[in-house]
Amino acid sequence: MDFTLSEEQLMIQQAARDFAENELLPGVIERDDEQRFPAEQIKKMGELGFMGMMVNPKYNGSGLDTLSYVLVIEELSKIDASASVVASVNNSLVCWGLDTFANEAQKEKYLTKLASGEVIGAFCLSEPEAGSDATSQKTTAIDKGDHYLLNGTKNWITNGNTADIYLVIAQTDIEKGHRGINALIVEKGMPGFEVGPKENKLGIRGSDTHSLLFNDVKIPKENRIGEDGFGFKFAMKTLAGGRIGIAAQALGIATGAYELAKKYSKERKAFGTEISNHQAIAFKLADMHTQIQAARHLVYKAAWDKDNGNDYTLSGAMAKLYASQVAMETAVEAVQIHGGNGFVKDYHVERLMRDAKITQIYEGTSEIQKIVISRNILKA
Repeated sequence: MDFTLSEEQLMIQQAARDFAENELLPGVIERDDEQRFPAEQIKKMGELGFMGMMVNPKYNGSGLDTLSYVLVIEELSKIDASASVVASVNNSLVCWGLDTFANEAQKEKYLTKLASGEVIGAFCLSEPEAGSDATSQKTTAIDKGDHYLLNGTKNWITNGNTADIYLVIAQTDIEKGHRGINALIVEKGMPGFEVGPKENKLGIRGSDTHSLLFNDVKIPKENRIGEDGFGFKFAMKTLAGGRIGIAAQALGIATGAYELAKKYSKERKAFGTEISNHQAIAFKLADMHTQIQAARHLVYKAAWDKDNGNDYTLSGAMAKLYASQVAMETAVEAVQIHGGNGFVKDYHVERLMRDAKITQIYEGTSEIQKIVISRNILKA
């Protein structure tokens, strides 16, 4: 088993690290305080090819593998998880879904702009009563012949107000249950489409999270992705890859917190020596490093499975479950190692701790990941 990154992957990793340190780190605390979307930084990410990394170059993508994408998300997340989730959603949930399942006309019209970063996309599945239970869609898309009439509400939508293109999952035939669900491409500005107030969140406060409201929005039939009733499968297949992106985000948050804690432990003195020389702190760092390495192997394995055409449902769920757990635990310990300084914003670790929590919730809660894992291992 070869754990060596290729020369190209190392270059991509370094480019993402340099961008995070030079472009994301300045002002990251202020953006978090003000809940300000990193618009300028996202534009530069598009210019670097970070917004459509796995998309065919024919549609303005970078044509890279999943592991390269994971490396970028990990590096961005060490510094600013609000920026990394924008890239994760645009790459994993929007661009990948269109690149894999959309028809040629849809790719030319929408994917080319999304992959280049010219516009941003959003993935719209969650509802007030349909978060973890994706089969219970209350948003409806009634077939009117040449178009669908879209009505309903979507919650917790990343890029909710900054996106221009939305992939909306809606119920067309209630009697068919999840087999009557469709995935529709919705454009900002369509009559009847409104964006609700911005959510005031615990973490990833720079990301743009809103509810969306659809009131008799006319969606042309040509904006349906795949055959009639393909929407639920589209959502599940897309989310399976999205979990790898969020696992990479969790890995990055954990690594960022660990690196800050290790650095601080070598500078802060107590009882006449650096606190890293005290076993209580040294053992914390040893546990953090070990858990991060274990998480990294799970995340990279899930990416490898995806790149090699293997079923990555199980490996992706395991990676997200464990990496998000490690992110939360590592960030809490990083605050503890910083002591009183860890409780103030200037040292960054309190923000990483707040950001870490969402990785256990979105794109499938930890409880949902356990359902996915248990079903997969018990059917074997």
